[in-house]
Amino acid sequence: MLSRLGGQPQSHKLLAMDTTPAARLAAANQEFLRTHPGESGRRQPVHTVYGGAHLFTAGLCRKMGALAERALEEYAPDAASLALAVGIPGTLAGTVYTRIVEKLRREPVEDFRLDFEDGYGIRADEEEDATADSAAQEVARALAEGTLPPFSGIRVKPLNEELKARSLRTLHRFLSALLNKTAGRLPENFVVTLPKITVPEQVAVLADELERFGEIRMEIMVETPQSVLMLPELVAAARGRLVAAHFGTYDYTASLGITASNQHMLHPACDFARSMMQVSLAGTGLWLSDGATNILPAPVHRGQALTRGQAAENRAAIHQAWKLHYDHIRHSLDNAFYQGWDLHPAQLPSRFAAVYTFFLEGLDSASERLRNFIAQAAQATLVSGVFDDAATGLGLLNYFLRAINCGAIPEEDAPGLTGLTVQALRRGIPVTGVTR
Repeated sequence: MLSRLGGQPQSHKLLAMDTTPAARLAAANQEFLRTHPGESGRRQPVHTVYGGAHLFTAGLCRKMGALAERALEEYAPDAASLALAVGIPGTLAGTVYTRIVEKLRREPVEDFRLDFEDGYGIRADEEEDATADSAAQEVARALAEGTLPPFSGIRVKPLNEELKARSLRTLHRFLSALLNKTAGRLPENFVVTLPKITVPEQVAVLADELERFGEIRMEIMVETPQSVLMLPELVAAARGRLVAAHFGTYDYTASLGITASNQHMLHPACDFARSMMQVSLAGTGLWLSDGATNILPAPVHRGQALTRGQAAENRAAIHQAWKLHYDHIRHSLDNAFYQGWDLHPAQLPSRFAAVYTFFLEGLDSASERLRNFIAQAAQATLVSGVFDDAATGLGLLNYFLRAINCGAIPEEDAPGLTGLTVQALRRGIPVTGVTR
């Protein structure tokens, strides 16, 4: 058959469009590397603290640290009592406790999200406008005073039919006010979080709107069945602005018809969704975050003149909530979700207790394995029956970087533990598949 376009046989036209196998593979491989760059080595926060945008003040994160330290002093005044409450091994209890106290005084909140969604609710337009303005002013003040955490941002309402106009109005109002107050300067690591996504167009529209304000990054919430099944499409719709995907435990389980009493972090439905997130986003360099524990460490009885029995009931309630939170975080960490949500100042001690214990438990073994791996010029090694190659070498490297970033291991201890400086750890091991 002749082509209608050029009068040449169609087979000749197809032949002319063919490329060599090497060229085809090169193009495909390069595209894969572009979309799957792997771990960047950049610091990922261990948690995101969410709070209503109307409650945020420039000094809030420092206040949360003071409240967390007070809770620790009252309900676990020493290492042994905290270890007993949550299950920290006795050999690590002193080190973990000391580092928790230091963390609460130095950097109690790593990431804070001013919430205009569930933590704020539906309010009159005039009220939300006023909150957007005042919240922007407080963020600008915190930026000027140096009281912002290393990571921060806002969560807007969903871009569904009911709330899209209000969501975009708040986005524009907040960002315009913030940039006006800061002379165009954004906080470092600032993001906008989009919840309850059901179609890729919602992500694409947010990316379009953020383009008006410069290089602002975004996060997506994975909390609907639809979003779980179209994660690659959501990444593509963000056009390079996406930095993280956060799992929403309670919206997701509710959307599946799971009753409130069974909506929790360890439900098998949550494990499925988290596994889908990992499979869909592996190698993309996007951070994954788990959800929140909604049983909060709050005392049963209030007031100064408590009986001994009431004080004991308060302690038991706090310890029970800490233990639940600790176990949820350990489940997340064991499954490579290194970030999660916190909702209350008194959750900060159990957050850092779980994170620090996780990293310190495997420290001696990881140190020996990494030192031997490096000594063998990053070739495969066998240590205590464990075989390490380039892939596990990368895992060991990331283990130490995460442990140092969160404060589980002091930077000055890195050379003695690994044989490498922190700078060398960040550069990566010089072996194919492990360097960055």
